[in-house]
Amino acid sequence: MNELIVRLSAAECAELADLADATGSTPEEHAAAAVREHLRREREQVGAAAARLARQHAPLLKRLGA
Repeated sequence: MNELIVRLSAAECAELADLADATGSTPEEHAAAAVREHLRREREQVGAAAARLARQHAPLLKRLGA
């Protein structure tokens, strides 16, 4: 497993600790889940943009043999 250091303000760290305590989990679990969700949303946005560009430029891509 890889490790990543994320710097948070004291208030953010306290809020994350409170959330973890309230949900019976750890701050690390919440941070990892947040990163995974962000990556999933970004992947969807990039995929949607690529599909939109492919549709818009389909004739050119076909002529280029792509």
